[in-house]
Amino acid sequence: PNGGAPGAEREGAGPRRSTESEVYDDGTNTFFWRAHTLTVLFILTCALGYVTLLEETPQDTAYNTKRGIVASILVFLCFGVTQAKDGPFSRPHPAYWRFWLCVSVVYELFLIFILFQTVQDGRQFMKYIDPHLGVPLPERDYGGNCLIYDPGNETDPFHNIWDKLDGFVPAHFFGWYLKTLMIRDWWMCMIISVMFEFLEYSLEHQLPNFSECWWDHWIMDVILCNGLGIYCGMKTLSWLSLKTYKWQGLWNIPTYKGKMKRIVFQFTPYSWVKFEWKPASSLRRWLAVCGIIFVFLLAELNTFYLKFVLWMPPEHYLVLLRLVFFVNVGGVAMREIYDFMDDPKFHKKLGQQAWLVAAITATEFLIVVKYDPYTLTLSLPFYITQCWILGIILVLTWTAWRFFIRDITLRYKEIRRQKQEHRHEKDKCLSNGDGHSALLDEPNASKLRERKL
Repeated sequence: PNGGAPGAEREGAGPRRSTESEVYDDGTNTFFWRAHTLTVLFILTCALGYVTLLEETPQDTAYNTKRGIVASILVFLCFGVTQAKDGPFSRPHPAYWRFWLCVSVVYELFLIFILFQTVQDGRQFMKYIDPHLGVPLPERDYGGNCLIYDPGNETDPFHNIWDKLDGFVPAHFFGWYLKTLMIRDWWMCMIISVMFEFLEYSLEHQLPNFSECWWDHWIMDVILCNGLGIYCGMKTLSWLSLKTYKWQGLWNIPTYKGKMKRIVFQFTPYSWVKFEWKPASSLRRWLAVCGIIFVFLLAELNTFYLKFVLWMPPEHYLVLLRLVFFVNVGGVAMREIYDFMDDPKFHKKLGQQAWLVAAITATEFLIVVKYDPYTLTLSLPFYITQCWILGIILVLTWTAWRFFIRDITLRYKEIRRQKQEHRHEKDKCLSNGDGHSALLDEPNASKLRERKL
């Protein structure tokens, strides 16, 4: 196998990197790991033959259209699961990750289709997925009364806190736990978490859903939900990096307890790779890390803006399915990005899942731009604009200093130090008589000393 979830071992990648764990595998290849391409082809052909020969086609055009689209997608998924290129992960099974790769293609094609519709047609098309969609919905405002203790409400003075404790609180925790497993870096996770709260502050004039109380932003979100999720994620990463990866075939294990343990560990990584992003090591890595943070934040914003422009309620199952989709494809994409950055000699091009995730994020943003340009062009408040300009200037200034001015300064200091050392060595040689005087023969040196006397 060439990988695992969330970490994986490279196959045929040359010398093992210092950040990769050692893996011991007895090489057992069971029925579970075989391709079964002919079996899938036979079952698929039988299913299509049953629909063609034995099933009467309904006269409902809309129903037949939906069923035809679903059948086309299922056939494509069957092809992809059996024939698509493997990614970096192989646990619990390579076919699982090939399935999500094909789902990425289907989702991107769906987004392209929505992008090419008129705004009205695109919103009404959602009715084909769920008849309850296609209706404008009011956005919930989480701001308003921000008193933690409301003395005016004698029955429940802490009602403001209970009102904020909805289903999104555990979603925040589990979301950041999984994001930490993807990114595998405490600093990057905290930067993304804090930056998104600043984005909510900056864009609450566009989406009322971003309007929250200060303690909702920083205490409930950053510290409790996000912070606790990141902490638990880092503890899991620490365990995975120290775990011994020794694999044995299920039927080679003598005890039932060992077999059950082996089945459970099938859903853990095959091996482990520790991510060392090192953003300040080079300009290329710094720009890559900044790009990763930008795409993460854009994907987070797309969640809110898409349901706003497509009129989907926050609790709709399509919103949840999108989050489940990104949870499964995000880990693969991050691994492919890291390999592309860390080992460019072997990974000469960006991975297929990372490419699709970037394309999906960009397409989602373009749909938001097309469907509601008015909301996106609402001008930022003046003080928000000043803060963002100041932040951008600080980042650009640090980038210029770290990768240009600092390098030039260090190079100048090194040249100056070498010149000083050379001059010091030359003076030392002259003072010890090892310089020009050493070139003179002894008689000339004696005459020179007599002249001086």
